[in-house]
Amino acid sequence: MKILIINGVNLDMLGIREPEKYGSMTLKDLEKELYAFSFELGIDIETFQSNHEGEIVEKIHSALNNFDGIVINAGAYTHTSIAIRDAIAAINKPVAEVHITNIYKREEFRHNSYLAGVCIGQISGFGINSYKLGLKAVVDYLSTTK
Repeated sequence: MKILIINGVNLDMLGIREPEKYGSMTLKDLEKELYAFSFELGIDIETFQSNHEGEIVEKIHSALNNFDGIVINAGAYTHTSIAIRDAIAAINKPVAEVHITNIYKREEFRHNSYLAGVCIGQISGFGINSYKLGLKAVVDYLSTTK
């Protein structure tokens, strides 16, 4: 089983941007932790980060023949990108939407996700553990639907 983990806009700033909200862990630290967790789950993962919407769309398209599922934190694109939503819908793979912070305890505009309707679920507010919960959810979903 191979899962793609996509980090969107500004997530390369983890550890620098608003550490009171996002913590002090860098993106590289997060990726190391997720690779270790993937070994515990007995799966392969690949991580990807981009601040460019089109690159994220192209990476989602690449999942069609290369990955079994996706975990995505699209950052602010969650609340603005119909293109990313359409890419997720097009590939017909299980996708879990994750967020480090609880988007429903933040600004009103963050309460709307364009992605949620085409994902198997959404996990927010558990810090870095949101990724682990999302990864486990995709693995469990794939295990029960095969």
